[in-house]
Amino acid sequence: MYFELTLCALLIDKVIGEFSSKRHPVVLMGGFIDFLQKRFYADSIAAGAVPALLVPLASFLSSYLLVAMSQELSLLGFALVALAASTAIAANMLEASVRRIESFPHEIAWLVSRDTQNMSSSERYRAAIESYAENLSDGVVAPLFYMLLFGLPGAMTYKAINTLDSMIGYRNERYENYGRISARIDDVANYIPSRLSALLILMCGGRLSALPAISRDGARHESPNAGLPISAMGYTLRISLGGPASYFGKIRAKPRLSKGRENIGTDDLHRALALHPKIESVLYIILFLGVLF
Repeated sequence: MYFELTLCALLIDKVIGEFSSKRHPVVLMGGFIDFLQKRFYADSIAAGAVPALLVPLASFLSSYLLVAMSQELSLLGFALVALAASTAIAANMLEASVRRIESFPHEIAWLVSRDTQNMSSSERYRAAIESYAENLSDGVVAPLFYMLLFGLPGAMTYKAINTLDSMIGYRNERYENYGRISARIDDVANYIPSRLSALLILMCGGRLSALPAISRDGARHESPNAGLPISAMGYTLRISLGGPASYFGKIRAKPRLSKGRENIGTDDLHRALALHPKIESVLYIILFLGVLF
């Protein structure tokens, strides 16, 4: 297992944060997905198999090649790989992006795919908290999980899968068929990380007693994974998350994922973000213990 690499990558993300560059791996993945879509798009599952196969494969091979080349550089090589691995983690960016919603409400449109123009403040904070819980799994726990198991190639392959889902994994007229394989692969890849994320939220929030409730309510979400960390966050904060939301001008009936107060405010956002350093501390402890033993 890659404890040293994963620990260093997490520390780099904490200290330096996200690298803003047109050559950021995720930006390159997105560009490749767009390139393939312009050339191979068709309203069919078979056409969608092209990006679902080629984007993760390209990410795996390029990161594997970087690791192989870096082995000749010893400590410098390890530092380069750790720097590359840190780009798969979005812990710093996630916290900062969600925190900005209090001062810049319009930026909620950057975090969620639902309609945001006519949101009330309560709906906006609900959306921000849900986004934080879901992306804690996608942007932090999942890349760390695959990095720990398979090193840089594992983290980058996961990142490619997740980027595919975020770009073409929608259930709408254009992507229902083309994005189906990508969406299903993402479901499989996030199965364990989403459950670990829910467990981390409950543990750091002192609400492990709510585990049976989130197993029940989280399963109501249309995604087999996203509902679990969202439900865990709702029960931890004792607020109601989930419920109907507007997408492309139409209200979609979505289930409630937790029971609690429905009017959500700034204090609830602060309490959600207060879990972040606790969750990070648990992750650091696990990785430090792995390095030592």
